[in-house]
Amino acid sequence: MGLILRLIVAAGLAADAIVHWMFASDMAYVQGGSIDGDLLFRVQAAVAGVVAVIVLTYGSRWAHALAFLVAASAAGAVVLYYYVDLGALGPLPDMHEPVWYMEKTVSVVGEGGAALAALAGFFVAGRGRRREDDGAYEPEPVGRF
Repeated sequence: MGLILRLIVAAGLAADAIVHWMFASDMAYVQGGSIDGDLLFRVQAAVAGVVAVIVLTYGSRWAHALAFLVAASAAGAVVLYYYVDLGALGPLPDMHEPVWYMEKTVSVVGEGGAALAALAGFFVAGRGRRREDDGAYEPEPVGRF
């Protein structure tokens, strides 16, 4: 179960990374804020990619928690900026985009799926098992495949 959840998280974060990397250059001219939209998209792509590797490599509770934060914040931002024009928020540019297209769907489905799988993985990774001989708690090993 843990490996399947890790693969779902990694796949969702990979979709997030690919879509953000592909559209980074289109965001270069977004107005407002001191951080350019293309830089913001490239950073999101890099963070999602690195966290996907971390989840695949370690599969620990902290890795799943980190993946949840990255995926849920990205999915929340997509939905928020679709419905609400917040303007520039501090250093962030005005990312309001009230149109929906296939790549945005791929991104939000990947991010949402990754967030849900990471949340489930957080609880699965924390489980252990009891040793049969004395009933003591023994953490379940997390292998690297």
